[in-house]
Amino acid sequence: MADTTLADRCVGILVFDGVEVLDFAGPFEVFGVTGELSGGQHFKASLVAKQAREYVAVNGMKVSPNETFDNHPAYDVLVVAGGSGTRTVMNDEGLIQWISRAAARAEVVLSVCSGARLLGQAGLLDGLPVATHHLVYEHLGQIAPQAILRRDARVVDTGQVVTTGGISAGIDGSFHVVSRLLGSDVARRTADYMEYRWVPDEGVLRV
Repeated sequence: MADTTLADRCVGILVFDGVEVLDFAGPFEVFGVTGELSGGQHFKASLVAKQAREYVAVNGMKVSPNETFDNHPAYDVLVVAGGSGTRTVMNDEGLIQWISRAAARAEVVLSVCSGARLLGQAGLLDGLPVATHHLVYEHLGQIAPQAILRRDARVVDTGQVVTTGGISAGIDGSFHVVSRLLGSDVARRTADYMEYRWVPDEGVLRV
């Protein structure tokens, strides 16, 4: 295993009950493999949750976080996964406040799928173009009426905040972030190792 103590950036991926599996597992793999292939120099990816307990993802997968809201490093990249559970946790004031605090310190905040609900609830999408799951746009418009809904984009990069379409789009969003922070050659090496068809800037809206 790579020595992840050398990592340049810490990546925190938020999980909760009802989180969509690929929403967190896809980005974890992209950032984790990028770190592994560099000997631990680029990213250290961890799952973070409100409490140190087992969480039940969509379709029953059980997952335990590496870190909790009370015990984690400052995240350079914050990934907010989606899933049916976002309808419930968006009303968790403590969780939303934690997202706001973690996002304020992060270099990049990446939401996947309906994770945009949580960013919207935290007021992080006001005035920004946003991508989310195709079935979530209407609800997101109610949560964040000042957001600009971009149904035509798979990944929307507004600088600090990057949002993606549904489920598998989080993998593309993660590759986009890797490419933006470290260059396309690093992202390509990870994609080749994962045998993933990544096309730079395909479906990406930069603003």
